[in-house]
Amino acid sequence: MRDLPPYASRKLVGERLPLIFPDGTPNRLYCVRGLAASTVFTMLYIGAVEGSEVYLAPKHVYRMTEKQAVKDSALARQGYSRAVLRPGFAVPGTSWYADNTRESIRDETLREGLVEVGAAIARDDLPTTSSKPRYALKTDFVNLFDPELDGELLERAVAGWQATNLSKGSLSRIKIMRLGAAGGGAGVLVTFPNGETRQLVPGPSSVIAQAVIEVFSKHFLYKPAVLWLSESGNKVLARDDKLAAAIGLKIEIDRNLPDLILADLGPSEPIIVFVEVVATDGAITPRRQRALLALTDEAGFKRSQIAFLTAYQDRQSAGFRKTISNLAWNSFAWFVSEPRNIITLRDGNTVPVRLSELIGDG
Repeated sequence: MRDLPPYASRKLVGERLPLIFPDGTPNRLYCVRGLAASTVFTMLYIGAVEGSEVYLAPKHVYRMTEKQAVKDSALARQGYSRAVLRPGFAVPGTSWYADNTRESIRDETLREGLVEVGAAIARDDLPTTSSKPRYALKTDFVNLFDPELDGELLERAVAGWQATNLSKGSLSRIKIMRLGAAGGGAGVLVTFPNGETRQLVPGPSSVIAQAVIEVFSKHFLYKPAVLWLSESGNKVLARDDKLAAAIGLKIEIDRNLPDLILADLGPSEPIIVFVEVVATDGAITPRRQRALLALTDEAGFKRSQIAFLTAYQDRQSAGFRKTISNLAWNSFAWFVSEPRNIITLRDGNTVPVRLSELIGDG
């Protein structure tokens, strides 16, 4: 009789997945939700582990029941693994999921979730249309669900797995998301392009604002300057009226201003960048864009001198998922976790464009 991983309950699996895949992990939802816990539990239950020659099919998951799941003997576990694949086999109890859940298990939880992040493997010797079992957990991932592993030992094991299996970019996103989620501390110290500093209240919005000023401006502006910086409640932290007046922009607090206004003083005609910082809500929407354009039109700026940016922590963040459908065309989206990349929302109604013109040099 082949060895099986130590029995781990679905509850234990569900508790550990968010520790292994913290905020910032690619496709995190597919790796931590209830369906993921059921899938990992079932793979552990039947022993679908790399090198064991035992593999999981979605049927193993959606046919599982509570009555079967508590049978922790090796005989019961191996018996379920084989029998559930036979037509007409009746598992005692009520199935966890309907049969039509197979696509979500296969495409989201496994292919786009666990396999993508290096927690599971898929057989490559089967036709794509085959219904045979093809998925197994990687051995080092299985070790994280040993019930005897707890406390500091568990934390070290999880950290070791993350360092080995998650990409450098993923680990960077995780660190940034953790930093942004921290609510305590003395605040976030931001250094302006001219060397001045300001203390922002602790929290994710301040982390994003700091990154816009210290990182985004260096990557995307020639000669950056901060004209305006405020926090929630319209608390003004920085306001450079002298510089704003020098380039022809009159800043009025009652004009529905954004969180941050940058200027690029490098071009012959300065560029004004209106920035909304989004931790949960508050993007550059068409309404906000129109209001700000009215301000710059009145000041005599050309539309070509105005840019709109919505800044987020990460593409996986709830704020981005919530607001992406409302972002204004002819604006940009930028992420703290991917500082050299930027999304352009281009309105092609005024100037026709072909895809070949947008591809660039790569």
